[in-house]
Amino acid sequence: MIEISSWMDKFVGALEERFGDRVWFVGLQGSYGRGEATETSDIDVVVILDELTAQDIQAYNAMLDILPNRELICGFVSGKQELLHWEPSDLFQFYYDTTPIKGSLDEVLALLDGVAVDRAIKIGACNIYHGCVHNMLHEKSEDILKDLYKAASFVVQAIYFQETGCYVKSQKDLLQKVSDEERCIVENFLSLKNGDKIDFHEMSTVLFEWSKKWIRNNR
Repeated sequence: MIEISSWMDKFVGALEERFGDRVWFVGLQGSYGRGEATETSDIDVVVILDELTAQDIQAYNAMLDILPNRELICGFVSGKQELLHWEPSDLFQFYYDTTPIKGSLDEVLALLDGVAVDRAIKIGACNIYHGCVHNMLHEKSEDILKDLYKAASFVVQAIYFQETGCYVKSQKDLLQKVSDEERCIVENFLSLKNGDKIDFHEMSTVLFEWSKKWIRNNR
């Protein structure tokens, strides 16, 4: 498995060589950010420049092409002002799931009030509901179901934060803290993530009913 601290040192060095003091923030998300990475995990990096142009995107791509493990690199790239004017409900999970490597996201935190958390839950539930119905009727895809459960696990994190003011990064830790209904969602996500055998109809029904409840309850 990749030694992520050394890899990030090379990444930040290459980034600063390419963009200099225009680099406002660098962070790490996903499995590596949570300390749960496996051999196949993506390297989910966040890069925020003072401003992002189309030419910068091309330059960043060329930089990535010379780094080791290029095929695993993904993540979020933005200009600072775009990020600070982003939909706040999207920034909730972005902020709390990002481990800072260089710089700070304190300006983003200032945008995250209770309304943003409520909207993160409501919008997430609506998207899951729609995706679940569509998948049950048309694609009937276990991969899509896995992605929907992953999105639902993020909503569970927001629900727990709404109730307690505490954000729990690890899904395994979250299992010990949430209600039975939310625990079922997280357990199903982890089962899908582990490649366990599933009952597509049963799991889809559970997710559909859960998202329906949160659409109705979270006004």
